[in-house]
Amino acid sequence: MPKAVQASQGGDARPPSFEDAIQRLEAIVESMETGELPLESLLQRFEEGSRLLRSCQERLADAELKIQRLEKDLSGEPVARPIEADDLGTDTATT
Repeated sequence: MPKAVQASQGGDARPPSFEDAIQRLEAIVESMETGELPLESLLQRFEEGSRLLRSCQERLADAELKIQRLEKDLSGEPVARPIEADDLGTDTATT
């Protein structure tokens, strides 16, 4: 059984890797699109997919922040820059 499936079934407290989470999300979508699952199973998969999606979005946001902070100066040396409010996604106009 893949690690992502084991983690989603409570056998592992660590969240799956980003790649495993994406793979599991794809499998969830495929199973839901068949139209053959009972409502209870659809709801369980939707809940699991929502958790995985949130986890992936958080990881992508973290990676984007790290990249933005490691901009390079003219000599090619990494330069850390302060995080601005916009970097944190605190734009209140969209919420």
